Amino acid sequence: MKIKILLSLCVAAVIGFSGPVHAAGEHIELPKQQWSFDGMTGTFDRGAMQRGFQVYKQVCSACHGLNRLSYRNLAALGYNEAEIKAIAAEATITDGPNDEGEMFERPGRPSDAFKKPFANDNAARYANNGALPPDLSLIVRSRAGGPDYVYALMTGYGDAPADVKMNEGMHYNKYFPGHQIAMAAPLVAGAVTYGDGTDASVEQMAKDVATFLAWASEPVMEIRKQTGIKVMIFLLVFSVLMYATKRKVWKDLH
Repeated sequence: MKIKILLSLCVAAVIGFSGPVHAAGEHIELPKQQWSFDGMTGTFDRGAMQRGFQVYKQVCSACHGLNRLSYRNLAALGYNEAEIKAIAAEATITDGPNDEGEMFERPGRPSDAFKKPFANDNAARYANNGALPPDLSLIVRSRAGGPDYVYALMTGYGDAPADVKMNEGMHYNKYFPGHQIAMAAPLVAGAVTYGDGTDASVEQMAKDVATFLAWASEPVMEIRKQTGIKVMIFLLVFSVLMYATKRKVWKDLH
């Protein structure tokens, strides 16, 4: 039963991420969410990132990869070395060849890239009714609306309005282009059990996984912002000094 639900969730995510927010001739207004990482001084919420990683690991990772990340990158979420080793060891990695020229399997290491859910694209398509699940490393940066789009898509399921005729086997999503999506809602309340005791509502899981994927799309965002602030402060101080120097040098010519 759990496997059936998991496959349903994964296929839903595949279809949900397959298109942009704007359908031809239609503009879908996404509800604006408050994110800790918004603004020039915004930072990622470590608790939300860890919860989002849990949602990714337990719901999304069966179909979607994070090809641009390694397990050691999880240190940015607040995990210590022992925890990262334990998370990596849960994956079985194909390595080799060994001295006999054969490939072998071993537990994952922190230096390994996140394990791909399928051996190749053909296997991924075969398992998902012909659809190729997109890698989620850059999904937030590649969709209009970024994290707002991810959150809206995950929470946009509901009953279709009376004047909307649904095609057979389709489900209504008010934020999906055309409002008809082939699979059921990818998140179900209580699908994960958060270690910090946070209630795993659909809205909470959607916001957490959107936060995690925002970090995955730009792991150096905080460094970039900190560097930008330092540069602006330097330029401001430099400008004041240059103006003071100019006034002193040219004062006798006025």
